[in-house]
Amino acid sequence: MIKLWGRKNSINVQKVIWALEELGMPYDRIDAGMAFGVNNTPEFKIMNPNGLVPVIEHEGLILWESHAIVRYLATLDSQGILMPQALPTRADADRWMEWYSTTLWPNLRPVFWNLVRTAPEARDMALVNTSLQHLTNNFKIVDQLLASRDFLAGSRFSMADIPMGVAAFRWFEMPIDRPDLAHLNAWYQRLSERPAFKQHCQIPLT
Repeated sequence: MIKLWGRKNSINVQKVIWALEELGMPYDRIDAGMAFGVNNTPEFKIMNPNGLVPVIEHEGLILWESHAIVRYLATLDSQGILMPQALPTRADADRWMEWYSTTLWPNLRPVFWNLVRTAPEARDMALVNTSLQHLTNNFKIVDQLLASRDFLAGSRFSMADIPMGVAAFRWFEMPIDRPDLAHLNAWYQRLSERPAFKQHCQIPLT
C-alpha cells in the first residue's frame, strides 16, 4: 500500500492522486499542508526537509517532488499506462513535464496565488498581469503542439498530460481573459472525460 501525504486541493498532490487512480494503485492519503499542518512537524521534515507536500512512502522508499513521484509510479506499472515504452516518446513526455516546471509553472503560480488565495486588497495585480501575458504565450505553445497530436507525447494519454492537465484546469477556471485556443480546448475536453481527472482534479479552487 502506498502512503501519500498531502491535501486534495494542492495542485502537486492532485498530480500524484491522478496518477495513482489512472494506474489503479491502492493508496492511503493523509491530509497534510496548509490548514492541516503536519508538514511542519519534525517527523514530517525527516521525510521531506522542505516541509512540502506531496510525499509518498512505498516499501520503505520515501519520495517527494510531484513529478519524481509520478515518474516513479509510472515506472512501477508494467503495462506502460503512463510511461511510454518507446524511448523517444518517453523522452518527449519527460520534456513536457520539465517544461511545465521550468517555464509554465513560474507564470501560473503568481496568477493562481493572487486571484485564488489572496484577498482582493492584497493582490499584486501588476504581477498578475505580467505573469498572465507570459502564461498565455505558454499555452499558445501547447496549443500549437496539440495541433498535430491528441496528447502531449503523441496519440496516447501519458504522464506528460498530468502536470499540464491540472494547470489547464486552473487556466480555465480562474477569472481571467483567455484566448480561444481550439487545440488546447479539444485536448482539455479529452482529459475531462477521464474519471480520475474529473473526480480528483476538477474540484473547486481553494
